[in-house]
Amino acid sequence: MNQLSLDVPYFSQWETPEMTLPVLAEGAAALHRDVRWKNSGAETIEEYARWAVNVCGMACLKMILAARGEAHPILSLARACTSYGGYVINEADASIKGLIYAPFVTFVHERFGLVADVRTQVQVETIPEILAENSFFIASVSSAIRWPEREPPGKGGHLVLVTAADEESVRFHNPSGHDRASQADVILPLPTFDRFFANRGIAVGL
Repeated sequence: MNQLSLDVPYFSQWETPEMTLPVLAEGAAALHRDVRWKNSGAETIEEYARWAVNVCGMACLKMILAARGEAHPILSLARACTSYGGYVINEADASIKGLIYAPFVTFVHERFGLVADVRTQVQVETIPEILAENSFFIASVSSAIRWPEREPPGKGGHLVLVTAADEESVRFHNPSGHDRASQADVILPLPTFDRFFANRGIAVGL
């Protein structure tokens, strides 16, 4: 397994990583208690709470950029990505749709010079091949991957940053892990990861 992930800083999609369990219990309203919310780049705590439940993809991007020494507030990334169509905001009900992969690929290339491409119908055993040619793979998984011993309700809906893989296992950072063991440099056997994996994602090269 390559060692790149040892140099990849971890960031949660919440400014306080310990907020995962409160968010699961109470929803986005729990984020009104996140004392670090201003670090997100949000103008108000309401804006932060609205966005934070949708920015797992931006957390992955923030980690990628941090790996090359760049620091970006997560909502600054989200706003810029939205300008490319990576998120669609419904002002009527305040809902946010995204991350939409194709506009994201254009966004990261034009803004940061990253080489990225959408991958679909990805078999889990080919993830090592993807990482042999790219620095990272942003994988669509069930958010329930934080509890790998459980059966997920479905696949997809959440994004994690895969930083290394071999024929037996994958290593990844999970933006909504609920404790240290489920957040940074999580290692799961390929068959376990596959139970949560939606067979799609985005390959990213630095």
